[in-house]
Amino acid sequence: MKLLLASNSPRRKELLTQLGYQFGVVKIDVDESYPPELNPNQIAEYVSAKKANTFDITENEILLTSDTIVALDQKILLKPKNESEAFEMLRSLSGKIHQVYTAFTIKTKDSQITSTSKTEVEFSEISDAEIEFYIREFRPFDKAGSYGIQEWLGMAKVKSIAGSFYAVMGFPVDLVYEELKNLNCFPTKFRN
Repeated sequence: MKLLLASNSPRRKELLTQLGYQFGVVKIDVDESYPPELNPNQIAEYVSAKKANTFDITENEILLTSDTIVALDQKILLKPKNESEAFEMLRSLSGKIHQVYTAFTIKTKDSQITSTSKTEVEFSEISDAEIEFYIREFRPFDKAGSYGIQEWLGMAKVKSIAGSFYAVMGFPVDLVYEELKNLNCFPTKFRN
């Protein structure tokens, strides 16, 4: 079976590689909008499945899509459009607990499964100077919630985390691995 990752995220590519898989990367252009009545815990799952539903695969392929959203007090924090939006998002997260929902979809010719991982992240207080430094040095414009937990802000300001660290990075690799294993899709090193 050929594994296909439908993602432009360098973090997802890195995590799947570190898990030991060989895979091809495919591009899926899809409108990532969602119905306004969805709760935060449903949005990432909806978008991930939407991505998978737009791509046709053959008998010997497995498609893997994913989506991540950040929610603070039921408000969705997507990818920031500019520095000002990133600044406001990070200021709103300072000293608070927020939720990160990362969903993935695994699609074969005969089946499709979508699952979501929820992680709660608590930041300590973040000063305006620290936010400005982070935005200037790390340019978090491709990240939901305006931050990468694996970067400086995550190292310096994450006070606690309940759930999967890797899901906050954008890929719940433990869950993905279990579902791929159920399809007899194993890392290259496992193969004889």
